[in-house]
Amino acid sequence: MLAVFKREFKSYFTNPLGFVILAIFYFLLGYLFSGYYSMGAPYVEYAVLGIAQILLIVVPAITMRLFSDERRTKTDQVLFTAPVKLINIVLGKFFAAFVLYALGFAPTIIYQIIVSAYVSVNLFYYIYALVGILLFGAALIAIGMFVSSLTESPITSIIFTLVVNVFIMISGGLANGITAPSATTWYTKVWAWIVERFADFVGGMNFLAVLDSFGNQAFSVKDVVYFISITVAFIFLTERSLEKRRWS
Repeated sequence: MLAVFKREFKSYFTNPLGFVILAIFYFLLGYLFSGYYSMGAPYVEYAVLGIAQILLIVVPAITMRLFSDERRTKTDQVLFTAPVKLINIVLGKFFAAFVLYALGFAPTIIYQIIVSAYVSVNLFYYIYALVGILLFGAALIAIGMFVSSLTESPITSIIFTLVVNVFIMISGGLANGITAPSATTWYTKVWAWIVERFADFVGGMNFLAVLDSFGNQAFSVKDVVYFISITVAFIFLTERSLEKRRWS
């Protein structure tokens, strides 16, 4: 796993992609932090959580090449025949993408030090917001990695991942717009139940609503488990996707 991690992480900086992604992170975080600070709100967690919707667009660029590029260049055959378990390959690539993502928030540590030098702040609020945005990113990376394992085109991968992320972005509004019909007969009751369950499913994909709870200054195990479950599920699906290709 470590060898795959090193290879994948290094690949982000053998071309401009890694530098561009980090530049976007640093610019947005700096812009948001300076804006909040100038308005008299010295809370770094506002900047940390404030770029969530933009991350839905940025993260697909991190994951688009994870497996699709290997498939396009046929180097995936080397991975399949290597004496390494597929899950270790998947985890190596996942952690390479996740570390790049996490590095994007490194400047917030400096922001927090600056703020703490001038005003009294609750460090826990920053830490909880940072944990939330990292778990949020881990879930998005796992989803993007799974999509990448299904295609040999990085462009197709990024487009489909963006479609999924747009659905995540608007799922809250969609769920609120789904209304069950009035139930008067047994079949309308069944149909109403199906519609309600579908609305619950759509609403359950509202990552942004779950992430917002990390800014409510109250720790919630349920929200942590939610993101970890999504991440683990899509890592597993990626491994299954590769296993199927290995024997096809």
